[in-house]
Amino acid sequence: MTGRGQNMKRSLSYISDRIEEEILSSRPVSGGSISSAYLLETKDKKYLLKVNDRPEAGAMFHAEQSGLQVLESTGTIAVPHVYLTETVDGESFLLMDFIESKHPDHTDFERLGTHLAHLHCYPQERFGFEEDNFIGRLLQSNSPHDDWPVFYWYERIVPQCRLALKAHRLRPYEIPAEGKALRVFTDILGEDVKPSLLHGDLWGGNYLIATDGTPYLIDPAVYRGHAMVDIAMSRLFGGFSDSFYEAYHTIIPEQENDLEQIDLYQLYYLLVHLNLFGSGYYSSIAAILKRYF
Repeated sequence: MTGRGQNMKRSLSYISDRIEEEILSSRPVSGGSISSAYLLETKDKKYLLKVNDRPEAGAMFHAEQSGLQVLESTGTIAVPHVYLTETVDGESFLLMDFIESKHPDHTDFERLGTHLAHLHCYPQERFGFEEDNFIGRLLQSNSPHDDWPVFYWYERIVPQCRLALKAHRLRPYEIPAEGKALRVFTDILGEDVKPSLLHGDLWGGNYLIATDGTPYLIDPAVYRGHAMVDIAMSRLFGGFSDSFYEAYHTIIPEQENDLEQIDLYQLYYLLVHLNLFGSGYYSSIAAILKRYF
């Protein structure tokens, strides 16, 4: 048996002891773009196990657990329940419910939009989060702020611009000046934004529709921010139907400057993709920077 196989065997034995159930089978499944994923079956239950041996994996799984738990605590939208997040013999793992899923139909998208709007309406106090977490494998800073434009500039745009400058993917003159950026963000994003609990990385691969029609959010990058952030990310790469947006905006109405806000919120995600995957995202970033700054 290979070293990885031996580690996996030890991890399964450890997990079995912790959940007090015999694991009858395990097999690889899709769903782990950064980590390996496995379906574990016991007599009465199915679990999803994520496994990763990178040094930062323990912190990433802890952040994912924290995000899922705070989403779960609102009672507004379903997430997989997390059972364990630990590191054993150099391998970190995250154990949660396995969700049997199906392809969404019109009604499923309506339900997803409605539940997301209910999440965004759940009262919150400040922008940010109790701890920093990750967007993909990049650190996401969540220092709390009372002012949304200030949070968005310092905790979202500035860190990604610094990474892009360091990697020579942006040039210094392309980065907006602080004063200009804060004026634009204040004018377009608004000064009276109320904080909402966000999924934080809501693209088409980060929701599931269970076989009974229940929508689930997965793989969050949770923090408290402007609700439009999740909508902007959902529109960046597609994967959501018109009925999703119609249901959402029945509860949280569209605003006159939604398109401008979407541009500015997509700027963050495009910078993240520039830093993760390279120059293919540069032209989209340059266009937004030229348009607003």
